[in-house]
Amino acid sequence: MSRSTYPKPIADLPIKVAAEIEYVFTDIDDTITDGGKLLPETFTAIAALQNAGFKVIPVTGRPAGWCDMIARQWPVDAIVGENGAFYMWWDKASKKLSTYHVLDQNERIVYAQRLLQIKELLIKEYPKIVFASDQFSRLYDLAIDVKEDVQPYSAKDIETLLQFLAAYEVIAKLSSIHVNLWLGHWDKLSTTKLMMKNLFHKDLEICNQTCLFIGDSPNDDPMFSYFKNSFGVANVLDYRDRIKFLPKWVTESKGGKGFSELSEVLIRSKSSASNNVNRS
Repeated sequence: MSRSTYPKPIADLPIKVAAEIEYVFTDIDDTITDGGKLLPETFTAIAALQNAGFKVIPVTGRPAGWCDMIARQWPVDAIVGENGAFYMWWDKASKKLSTYHVLDQNERIVYAQRLLQIKELLIKEYPKIVFASDQFSRLYDLAIDVKEDVQPYSAKDIETLLQFLAAYEVIAKLSSIHVNLWLGHWDKLSTTKLMMKNLFHKDLEICNQTCLFIGDSPNDDPMFSYFKNSFGVANVLDYRDRIKFLPKWVTESKGGKGFSELSEVLIRSKSSASNNVNRS
């Protein structure tokens, strides 16, 4: 059942609710980026969250190659990639990158063969198709470019593409720049739950109130529907007719600037709550 109410402005977020947050799950494209760029002030906002004690975990459709770099170099605590096919984290004890795959090694071999067959069929039967420039660094999905490096698809073009893909036994999800398709039964939410259990020893059902998710597009729908504290950057409203579950709250600004708004609210609320405790 979708939320019938329009997202509330972040200015109305109660300090008490914000002060309880410990885990910040965030989409990447058009949520923390602006026009495909990660602005310095947004990167600073991510670092400020981690420095303030929040766990910051991107949950993205971006590929394994990106996730490897992000887990190593960004101020984040883990990352869920390719719409839930795996999660990665930098293990501070071993000083190594670690990856948990939803599929085991033997399953991955069979899966790769099936995915290649689908790719070859798509190229043959849908001549217009252009795969994302980062397709070479993907392990589990095919990313069809509908906006990033091509003339943006119209709503009609996207619908035509999705109807075409419906004839195949694949899962197809629209992001702000790609249509991602894969063959497994994972998604952003299922792997986020698994990661929380395995990596942080937390049951997401129990600690939901201390978590939030912020995103911007239809493939974030499972996260918007699950989290009690769900947020959208302002551009999420561009997809309000395509998202079944709208977020509960929305920032004033779009993209990374909207993420930075949320970061400021969280840090300020945590500081205020801490000061109140110290006075009492």
